[in-house]
Order: sequence, then structure tokens, then C-alpha cells
Amino acid sequence: MLYESLLLLGVLSISFMLPHLAIGLGWHMTLPGPLLLAHLLLVLLAYFVWFWRRGGQTLAMQTWKVRLESALTGNTVTLPQALVRFVLCWPSLFFFGAGLIWAVFDRERQFLHDRLAGTRLVAEH
Repeated sequence: MLYESLLLLGVLSISFMLPHLAIGLGWHMTLPGPLLLAHLLLVLLAYFVWFWRRGGQTLAMQTWKVRLESALTGNTVTLPQALVRFVLCWPSLFFFGAGLIWAVFDRERQFLHDRLAGTRLVAEH
């Protein structure tokens, strides 16, 4: 997750920071906080859903040879699964990491948001 965060800095620099920097310099204004947050979440949503749907791997997952797949079929996750996973990963992380700690007790070592979304992480060989 730390490596994913580092890679996201580059993605966010281009798709989030640069447009808002241009708005600030060109029109001497800043968008209100809720719009900034909405833009940030849309960028993150687009990044994760795009990569999860196209091969099941984000840039960091490719490096670590981990792939996301449907727990039922073993195929690429569906759009609804990717959206549910994205939405559920935030409380999983921010509620003191409870959804991550869940994996310690899960029989298949899956995170809570994966269990609820019908997805699973698998190691590639």
C-alpha cells in the first residue's frame, strides 16, 4: 500500500494538482473544499477501477505480482465489484485498519472489503 501511495503521487500530480494549479494561476481562484474532495475521489476511482478492470492490476500490483480477481469466477472483476471494492476500502482503511486486520483472521487471508465485494487478491507465479 505504501508503494501504491508513492505511485499515486505522480498520478495525482498530473490529474489533480496541475488542473487546480492552472485554475489558480489563470483565474486567481481556488475551488471550494467539497469540489476538491470530489475531484480527488473521482481521480482515485478512475485510476483504481480502470486498472482493476483491465487485467486486475494497478501499477504497484504489477510490481508485486498481485492480481485482483472475482472470487466466484476467477475472472477479471466486474464494474459493480470494482465500484463496491473502491467504496468499501475507505472505511476498511480509516476505521483503524479493521478491514485490513480482518485478513489475519480470514480463512483465505482476504481483506474485509474484498470479502464483501466478492473479489480476492491472488499472487501470480
